[in-house]
Amino acid sequence: MWFALKIVIAIVVAYAMFRVGLAILRMLSTPPPEPPPPGELRKVKLVYRCAVCGTELRMTLANDEVPEAPRHCMEEMELLGSPDI
Repeated sequence: MWFALKIVIAIVVAYAMFRVGLAILRMLSTPPPEPPPPGELRKVKLVYRCAVCGTELRMTLANDEVPEAPRHCMEEMELLGSPDI
C-alpha cells in the first residue's frame, strides 16, 4: 500500500515540476512588448531635486524613457534616481 502511494505522489510531483518548467520556458520565449508610438506617455519613476530651494519632484509619466530635467527656480533640477517603491 505504501509503495503505491509513494508512486502516486512521485507522479503528481513530477507533473507539477513539468508544468512549472513549461510555464517558465513560455515566459522566457515571449518577446518584450514593443515601445509605444512617439507622443504617447510612458511610465517612469524618476525623482528630481531643485538645487536652489530643495523642492523635490517625482515624475511618473513622461513622453520619453529619459525625459529632460524639469526647471525650477530658473535652473534645471538634479536627477536623484528612482524611488524604492
